[in-house]
Amino acid sequence: MTIEELNAIDKKESFDALFKCCGCTIWAQNLLALRPYKNKEELVRLSDMIWTSCGNEEVLEAFSHHPKIGDLKSLGKKFASTKEWASGEQAGVNVAALETLQELADANESYEKKFGYIFIVCATGKTADEMLVLLKERLMNDTETEYKIARKEQNKITHIRLNKLITT
Repeated sequence: MTIEELNAIDKKESFDALFKCCGCTIWAQNLLALRPYKNKEELVRLSDMIWTSCGNEEVLEAFSHHPKIGDLKSLGKKFASTKEWASGEQAGVNVAALETLQELADANESYEKKFGYIFIVCATGKTADEMLVLLKERLMNDTETEYKIARKEQNKITHIRLNKLITT
């Protein structure tokens, strides 16, 4: 889709397209309200501005719209609208050893118990082993530090998805 097409489609279709990039209702609504966008760069800049203003509840909503790293079953069920993008982002998991996948599942469970949300990482270009190392390292963080990191990782994912959405 071009930026012109995003500007021209109806509000619901535009909201759905933006929400696919970041599963935060307030973020998508506020970004939609700023249409028309001059270009992709402005869209990303406005996205960043809105993301910065999002509160804890909104951020956690965005986190909840991601499958757990390595949870390939949930990609096809709960996350059908972003399945194609998420599976591509998590491509490094597709070739992982069974032992690594089990370690990821166990570490994900520990992470969620400790922090109250799933492990958020911009998985694009990372192998399962690299993500496992990051997950184990981040499990050592305090709550505030980890929340800031996860929030930045969510924004990286949003950037990638906005760039996938707007192709020219």
